[in-house]
This record gives sequence, C-alpha cells and structure tokens, in this order.
Amino acid sequence: MTRDEAVSLWKKYNDSESLYIHALSVEAVMRKAAVKYGEDPEYWGIVGFLHDLDWGHFPEEHCKKAPELLKEAGATDEMIHAIVSHGYGLCCDVKPELFMEKMLYTIDELSGLVNATALMRPEKLKGISVKSVKKKWKDKGFAAGVNREVITQGCQMLELSQEEIIQLVIDGMTDVAPQLGLWD
Repeated sequence: MTRDEAVSLWKKYNDSESLYIHALSVEAVMRKAAVKYGEDPEYWGIVGFLHDLDWGHFPEEHCKKAPELLKEAGATDEMIHAIVSHGYGLCCDVKPELFMEKMLYTIDELSGLVNATALMRPEKLKGISVKSVKKKWKDKGFAAGVNREVITQGCQMLELSQEEIIQLVIDGMTDVAPQLGLWD
C-alpha cells in the first residue's frame, strides 16, 4: 500500500480534522523511529497513519472493524496485526509482538500528551523539552484522556526509557510541526 492509497483509505472512513492531525503525528513519529532503528520508514509511517482507521465511523468497534476495512483495501495480515495491536488491553486482546508494534502502542498515547503540552506553550513545539513533557505527565488532570499506564507499559515492552521515547516523539512531531499547527 502506498501512502497516497493509505490517505485515500483513511479519508473514506474519517473526516475529523483533529483525528487527521493525530494520524499525521503518529505517522511522523513512526517514520522517525523506523529511521532510528534501521527499519522501513514508509511501511512504519503507513501503519502509524492508518492506526485509527476505524475510529471515525466505527468508534464503538475500534480495532475490531479495522481488519475488515484493511483487508478490503488489500493490506497484509502483518499490517493488520500491527494496526490492531495498538489497542491492546484497551479495546482488543491483540498483543503487540514486534518492535514496530510495541512502538506504535507506546507512541500513540504519548503523541497526544506531547501535542497537548505543545498547545499550552506560546512557542508550541519550538524548544519543547523532555522535562516539560514529564512535568505535564505528572499532572493527572492535564490531558486526562492520555493513558499514562499504556505509555509506561510500552516503554517496558520496548526496553527503552520514558525519556528516550518522549524525545523520539518530540523529534518526529517536530518534523511535521507546521502541518500539525504546532509551529509559528
């Protein structure tokens, strides 16, 4: 599947601007992670972009409807497993097994926290630090919808520190900050 095909597929089932921004964020971070760990950034990016494919029209069936939609579009079983596994323990029991799947599981939630942190700053993503994200992490009332336990579990699965993952998310999102509305 090409990126253009992924975007067309996503737009077929979603029309939310905020969900599109989230898809772009996760895609960018997955691409950054793929490059860092010597993997295929195109494939990782498409998986990241499509991870919430079924959310727009089927929120009650999130990660349950996605396999059908992806299969119809010609996605491989590997891609389907990777995309569905990001909902492990939240809305499905498909466990992330591969490093890429564990990365998606972890950064999905964390990208939301970084986005919320950036939106609170006049300079948005410019100059944002791991320290500023960790400060907001500790405030349970801030971005309360972000499941911090998932991020912690994901870091453990990846055997990477929170600091490493937070920096990776900052770096990936910074690459596309103008598209995300996070760069003046």
